[in-house]
Amino acid sequence: SIVGAQRLFTRELGRNHRFSAQVIRRTVQKFERELTLQDNKPPKRQRNARSEENIAAAAASVADEPNLSISRRSQQLGLSQTSTWRIVRKDLGLHPYKLVLTQELHLNDHRLRREFANWALENFERDPHFGRKIIFSDEAHFWLSGFVNKQNCRYWSENNPQQLHEVPLHSQKLTVWCGLWHGGIIGPYFFRNEDGTTATVNGERYRTMLLEFLWPELDNIDLEAMWFQQDGATCHTANATLNLLREKFGDCIISRRGFVNWPPRSCDLTPLDYFLWGYVKAQVYTNKPQTLEHLEANIRQAIAEIQPQLLDKVIGHWNGRIRHCQQSRGGHLTDILFRT
Repeated sequence: SIVGAQRLFTRELGRNHRFSAQVIRRTVQKFERELTLQDNKPPKRQRNARSEENIAAAAASVADEPNLSISRRSQQLGLSQTSTWRIVRKDLGLHPYKLVLTQELHLNDHRLRREFANWALENFERDPHFGRKIIFSDEAHFWLSGFVNKQNCRYWSENNPQQLHEVPLHSQKLTVWCGLWHGGIIGPYFFRNEDGTTATVNGERYRTMLLEFLWPELDNIDLEAMWFQQDGATCHTANATLNLLREKFGDCIISRRGFVNWPPRSCDLTPLDYFLWGYVKAQVYTNKPQTLEHLEANIRQAIAEIQPQLLDKVIGHWNGRIRHCQQSRGGHLTDILFRT
C-alpha cells in the first residue's frame, strides 16, 4: 500500500527525505499506464506551414506585389507572420530593401542633363583634370533644432515614460554658402542682415557675398581656365549677378543663363549636395548646439577639418557621376544610388 511504502522510505531515507504519498501515487499510476518509469519525450509538433504549397504561394505573392509588408502578406496567405518571414527569407532567399528617395525629373530635364554630361565629357577628353578646374557653389540651411528621426529613437523602460521632444514652430536657422573645388573649400559664409542677424539669401545679399567675401578669397587662386558653377536660383541668375560674375570669370560660368547651362533638379551632380552638406550636418549636431553661435562654430570646425585627400576623392567621383548621367541618358544615377 502507499502507506506501507511510505513507511519503508521513512526507514531508509529518514522522515525529512522520504517521498510524499502523492509522489508515490503518481509513480504507481505512471507505471500502470505506461509500463515504465522513464520520461518519454513528447512527440514533435508537425510543422506544415513551410510546405511546398505555401512556399509556392508565397513566391507568387512576392512576384505579384513585391512591396507588400510581412504582416499584410501573412494575412493574404493565411499564415503566421513568423512562418511568412521564414518562407520569404530562408526558403526564397529574399532580402528587404528600402526605397531611395530622389528628386523628380521633369520632361525636359533628361535632355538638359544629357547635354551637360556630353559637354563635360568632351572637356575631360581634352583635359583629364577638367574636374579640378571647377568651383562648385551652393547654399544650405542649418536649423538650430536639428532633426529627430523618430524611427531610430527609443526609450527603454518598464513603463511608458511618455517622453516628449519639443520642437519650436519656427526654429532658428543659419543660411550658409560654400564653394568647393579641388584645392579646398571656400567658406563658410553666413548670410546676415545689416544689423547682423541671420537672414536668407536674395540677389542683393548674394552679390554682397561675391564682392566682399568671394572676390578676396579668389586672389589666392589662379583663375585662368577656372569655371564657376551655381544652380538656377533666381538670386544667382539675375542680370546684375551674372554681369558681376562675368567680370571675374568671363564666359567660364556654369549656370542657368550662363555660357554653359546647369541642368535643373541636378543636385546629384554637384559635390556640395551629394557630399558636403550631408557630411557637415552629420557632424555639427553631435553635441546638440543650443545657440546659433554654437551651431556656427560647429559648422566652421567641421568644414575646417575636411582633409584635401577627401576632396580629391570627391572631385574624382564627380567624373564618374557625369559618365553615369550620360549612360542613363540624363536619368537618375541608378548605378550609384543602388551600388552595393
